[in-house]
Amino acid sequence: MSASGQQDEFKRAAAARAVEEIHDGMIVGLGSGSTAEFAVEALAARVVKGLRVEGIPTSERTAALARRLGVPLTDFAAHRRIDITIDGADQVERGTLNLIKGLGGALLREKIVATASARMIVVVDASKLVDRLGGAVPLPVEIVSFGWEAVLASLASAACAPRLRHVDSRPFVTDNANYIADCAITDIADAAALNVRLKTIAGVVETGLFIALASQVFVGRAGGVDVFSR
Repeated sequence: MSASGQQDEFKRAAAARAVEEIHDGMIVGLGSGSTAEFAVEALAARVVKGLRVEGIPTSERTAALARRLGVPLTDFAAHRRIDITIDGADQVERGTLNLIKGLGGALLREKIVATASARMIVVVDASKLVDRLGGAVPLPVEIVSFGWEAVLASLASAACAPRLRHVDSRPFVTDNANYIADCAITDIADAAALNVRLKTIAGVVETGLFIALASQVFVGRAGGVDVFSR
């Protein structure tokens, strides 16, 4: 098996273990990205067997997958609180369980759902664990499209080394019609302070720093799944 195929198996195992935490009648936050999709697939298999749940998706892609697999969906108009959310992460900081999310471009909806959840379980493979956030993984920051050049200049002044995300030579557009600035930061010494600082910049909608939101992290690895709790 290739290295990427093995990683997928680890992610799938972690996702399946996380879905075991979902009980009948729950409102479930459905994350975005490849690992979260494994969780949606595992949840759909339980729905087929009679589990009664409703999901609130964090992206249009996740919503489409859930509908195709038969997972009932709802929204915040019907439910203000979520019992449990299962999502992936681009980095997980050991010890704090703070996260970087947003390489898939769904960070704003993911954070809204995570904040509204009584419990957030993050599913990853071991490659996502780091001692300090930043470095090899950029920090995504969702920004408004109007005046994005000025917003990037402000981010640069904050020593974030931003780059506007592009797809096929055009700016990447989120489900919320915003842009993403990917910020190269070698070492995020104080993630909470940086999150507050960036959100004071006019034009910044949300950051990919998820501070004290993950209740548990399920890490798929050879031989099983490790569980870390905050």
